[in-house]
Amino acid sequence: MAPLFPSTHCSNSWPCRLCVSLLIHHGAELELVDVKGQTPLFVATENGHLECVQVLLKAGADPNGSPHNRSSPVYHAARMGRADILEELIRYGADVDVDHQLSCGLGSSPRSLTSLSCTPLYISAAAYDSFPCFRLLLQAGANPDYNSWSMVCETNFSRASPSCVLEAVLRHGCDQPFVQLLIDYGANLSLVHKEPSVEESPRRKVNQEALKLFRDAKCCTRTLSSLCRIAVRRAIGKHRLSCINSLPVPSRVVHYLLYEV
Repeated sequence: MAPLFPSTHCSNSWPCRLCVSLLIHHGAELELVDVKGQTPLFVATENGHLECVQVLLKAGADPNGSPHNRSSPVYHAARMGRADILEELIRYGADVDVDHQLSCGLGSSPRSLTSLSCTPLYISAAAYDSFPCFRLLLQAGANPDYNSWSMVCETNFSRASPSCVLEAVLRHGCDQPFVQLLIDYGANLSLVHKEPSVEESPRRKVNQEALKLFRDAKCCTRTLSSLCRIAVRRAIGKHRLSCINSLPVPSRVVHYLLYEV
């Protein structure tokens, strides 16, 4: 096993940071992968070591992990509800969508998205109910429909799978703020093919308030200001959203584009 890996598995975060810093100083490889295709940054994230993650990112570690691994540091930060780690990954340019994992590396044909359960948005909301992580992902430009900006064919999904992130959130009984965020960030409401119902699945929790919010939104047209905000942010692109602060527009417009009002 490469020297960095035992250090990132360390149970105590502070010694972990010291060990990783020392190994990097002596030339340890940042992107060397283990038998699972996991980089040291991936392992540090999976073990919840914020300080270790910071050291690796500052040293130049790829925030997306390895393209040979179907998961990513972003996914595991979202899975564990570690908004602090997720924020660091985003700050260093991590892709908040799954396109990097679908790319398979240079010279290979991209894979198709076959399930939403492998996406950070799904895992942070439907599985682990982590609203701070969910919000961070959308703020950073995550696609609110599929958590992927690549071409998506719903026929690749299993029959029981939700058709989009919004349908997954409704199915799993997430609270209103999750639904409201997806609406605000431009989720396509018509992609929800089937609303959840207690009659069809008695064991499934149905959040009636969230469902009502969705139905009300579907019956109303988005405001022009909301449509403009969505269009401007998408035109800028998720990797350049930080440029919004330098746009030659009034500060109230900047705050609106950043969802700060």
